[in-house]
Amino acid sequence: MTPPVSPVRRSIHGVMLGIIVLDTGFRRLPGDIAHADTWPFPVQFRILRGVRPRDVIEGDPRESLGAFRQAIDDLVALGCSAITTSCGFLAAVQDELTRHSPVPFLSSALLQIPMVARILPAGRVPGLIVSDPTALGDRHFHGVGATRGLPMAALPADGSLLRNMREQAAAVDPAAQEADVMLTVADLLARHAEVGALVFECANLPPYSAAVSRRFGLPVFDIVTLTSWLHLSLRPREWPDDQPR
Repeated sequence: MTPPVSPVRRSIHGVMLGIIVLDTGFRRLPGDIAHADTWPFPVQFRILRGVRPRDVIEGDPRESLGAFRQAIDDLVALGCSAITTSCGFLAAVQDELTRHSPVPFLSSALLQIPMVARILPAGRVPGLIVSDPTALGDRHFHGVGATRGLPMAALPADGSLLRNMREQAAAVDPAAQEADVMLTVADLLARHAEVGALVFECANLPPYSAAVSRRFGLPVFDIVTLTSWLHLSLRPREWPDDQPR
């Protein structure tokens, strides 16, 4: 007879999402992955001190795998039921970190590309909104099971949003940042009429997803839609019994 499995000793209980946040200091708004008010369910943040966005975007994220693995271990030990991250470019190490994590692991909003591509009407394709297209390569698309060649537009390098992130701005103008996103989406759709849905690579873009969807009439998939989908699978809704009593 198989001996009973001993329960895992934990200090924190319940379904809880772990979020690995890169070492940043810029102001985050509701909707951003690292703003606590974004989430209608419990989350646990783990800041990866010493690992900055440029280290995983311009550099090689594989050099930081040890730090990410330790963060995963820490979040799992706390009781997290699944884990995600604050940078879409970590798609490049999805496979390595999934192999390490004992719970579901989401590296990037880009993981939604294959699904979105399959559900759109014939002749329609996903369009990507990214922070740095020159740094997005084969390893990122391979990490999420997607192929290159989809329509893509980049946030303006000299715009308010990316400048605030680079300069670690403690105060930001939400309207100016939203204008950057709107301009980027408008440019993409002007060049690619075949776009039938948007996928936001950057985990700092969800504060503007609702405004983009209203203005352009398209579905928007971002890190919040992906993480919420995963949470719903871990904590399915309870449904009332409709039988007469």
